[in-house]
Amino acid sequence: MDQLIQLVEATQSRTDFPVINPGDTVRIQLKVIEGEKERLQAYEGVVISDRGAGASKTITVRKISHGVGVERIIPVNSPNVESVTVLKHGKARRAKLFYLRKRTGKAALKVKERKFPVKA
Repeated sequence: MDQLIQLVEATQSRTDFPVINPGDTVRIQLKVIEGEKERLQAYEGVVISDRGAGASKTITVRKISHGVGVERIIPVNSPNVESVTVLKHGKARRAKLFYLRKRTGKAALKVKERKFPVKA
């Protein structure tokens, strides 16, 4: 039974998804269907948590829209997710960044940027 679940998850998992960690700033292109029309909508924010594994993996992205904090839980393997772009890699010492919910203004999205070693 366990092998059957792994086989189904392997067929449904995405391979084009970049490595995303809490603290990263991402831009996600989502398909939105309105009536018979379909368009792409960009959602940009800070990843405050990731959860699950395999086909059921989700990430929670938080942004500030007109002074109000908005969070969206996005299933990684959803067919409505067109593309994901990592804009900035954040340096976080926690797995869940729920403390950002208590912050207001610019501080609500401030996460230190991760420095990568430069290869010569």
